[in-house]
Amino acid sequence: MKGIIWKFGLIAGGVMSVMMLVTLPFENEFESVALIVGYTTIVLSFLAIYFGIRSYRDNAARGVGFGRALGVGVLIAFIASCCYVATWEVISHTFMSDFPAKYEAATIKHLQESGKSQAEIDARISKAKQFTVMYRNPLFSIAITFIEPMPVGLVIALISAGVLTRKRRERSPSLESQAAG
Repeated sequence: MKGIIWKFGLIAGGVMSVMMLVTLPFENEFESVALIVGYTTIVLSFLAIYFGIRSYRDNAARGVGFGRALGVGVLIAFIASCCYVATWEVISHTFMSDFPAKYEAATIKHLQESGKSQAEIDARISKAKQFTVMYRNPLFSIAITFIEPMPVGLVIALISAGVLTRKRRERSPSLESQAAG
């Protein structure tokens, strides 16, 4: 079981990490296209959860209940999300050390162009500045980064577990006599 979880978790995490590295140079100032590409990549990477549960069901467990299938899927999602976080931490401390400041500036620019009242803009700018300060704490940035892919992985694990659940069936004597006759 551990081998299957690690294999498919690292596959999903590797795909997410490589796509993050490949698309990073093409991202413009926090545009919605970057979000769409990013989450599409995460969803496609998490297809490894489905294949991991199926591999576990077919090869290791000879059928699996919902709880065990969900557990395998959640662990695959956890490993993949850890790979995603590790990649982002390396990127944000080497290539994008100015990320929090750029994010804050883009948020402020967006707020000023939104047409909201000055009081609301000022309140949100204050929150953006607080976020920038909190993001400098490594534990906070790790937690924020972790919650980007993990909820998606949980949903895919839940769906995959439901689709792939197959309980072990033992042949009863009455079934064997019907099959022979």
